[in-house]
Amino acid sequence: MNLIRIASLAALACFVSLPLTAQSGKVLTGEAAFTDYTQQKPGLVHKITKADLPAPYATKGVDNGANMVKRPDNAWPQSLPGFKVSLYYTGLDRPREIRTAPNGDLFVALSYENKIMVFRGVDAKGNPKQVSTFATGLSQPFGIAFYPLGTNPKWVYIGNTDSVVRFPYKSGDLKASGPAQKLADLPGGGHLRGGGHWSRDIVFSKDGQKMFVSVGSHSNVDDPDTHPAEFHRADVLEFTPEGKFVKVYASGIRNCVGEAINPTTGQLWCSVNERDMLGDNLVPDYITHVQEGGFYGWPYYYIGGHPDPRLKGKHPELKDKVIVPDVLVGPHFASLEMTFYEGSQFPAQYKGDIFAAEHGSWNRSRRNGYEVVRVKMHDGKAEGTYEDFLTGFVLPNGDVWGRPVGVTVGNDGSLFVTDDGSGSIWRVSYEEKK
Repeated sequence: MNLIRIASLAALACFVSLPLTAQSGKVLTGEAAFTDYTQQKPGLVHKITKADLPAPYATKGVDNGANMVKRPDNAWPQSLPGFKVSLYYTGLDRPREIRTAPNGDLFVALSYENKIMVFRGVDAKGNPKQVSTFATGLSQPFGIAFYPLGTNPKWVYIGNTDSVVRFPYKSGDLKASGPAQKLADLPGGGHLRGGGHWSRDIVFSKDGQKMFVSVGSHSNVDDPDTHPAEFHRADVLEFTPEGKFVKVYASGIRNCVGEAINPTTGQLWCSVNERDMLGDNLVPDYITHVQEGGFYGWPYYYIGGHPDPRLKGKHPELKDKVIVPDVLVGPHFASLEMTFYEGSQFPAQYKGDIFAAEHGSWNRSRRNGYEVVRVKMHDGKAEGTYEDFLTGFVLPNGDVWGRPVGVTVGNDGSLFVTDDGSGSIWRVSYEEKK
């Protein structure tokens, strides 16, 4: 459905009962793949390659931040035929990352309130059966991880903007049973203190031996050679589960906001914000596997060996070492949390695919992002496309009411999405036509 039809949607839910085969299946390539919000449509597939990138400054970099408005009563997220979108919970202060505990509880970071909340179950009205505050007094928390891996973790790890901490935990806890234990300091001081990218995600390797912590850059494109604030930033850092720093696992990743472990290959994957002010269609954000010791270009290069003109001539020895990401999504999408779909509720073709939240642009003349996308995978490898999956957060006049941040798969196989624009958690479920 396109956005012009939002006004006619029911206020309580959107459920389209057409068969799944009604998907358009259209693939946009080349210049046509660089769309804006008016062209978003669930089922529309985009393929952007490094050959499609324009020259720097082909258009002027702009500051075009969203005009945020209250969600109109008749505005609702749109998805593909066969999927039902329901409002799980609202009234939150900018909910950010959401992760599913082994027992099915949903843990949500309220970063601006410095707390973690827990949402349990789904009642007959589609709302949580229980809501609780798990922990307070944190420092812009974002990342959430359970350890050891498996059905009975003993700890909940939290990525504060300046540290990694953990709370004692047993399955079913709605409140922390003890105080936070600080494990490691992290670079940066957080957005509220002028520290640049402030979110810190946490994920453990498939064998549970490594803790990966993502730390975004301090700046848009400052040279780390001359800016000490960039030390150990724009990196994924490796620690032991006890918090001992091991090494920079991968570098040149401007802001890996969302981390996930590929369940098929065991590889670390990142959902990444690239740089701004090179024009409307530079530089595409991306979703990619992360190679140990890999270099992804920032700040000297982007998407392979394309040099950033603002640092022209710097580090020519790195040009041929820049890894091209697996999937290029729209430029300035602000790609945030990602997850692999391992549920059984959605049709079989979704198994192993990626869902990623695109928070939306501020640096593009025509808005883009503001959606959840699907990245199709085959045997653990991306085919290089992304598909509009959950749209409708921008009104026809360009005003914005919702901004997706977090995505997680519930134990029932439905998809939960946090939206810090409307302060809501959305639930996407699939119901076959009978």
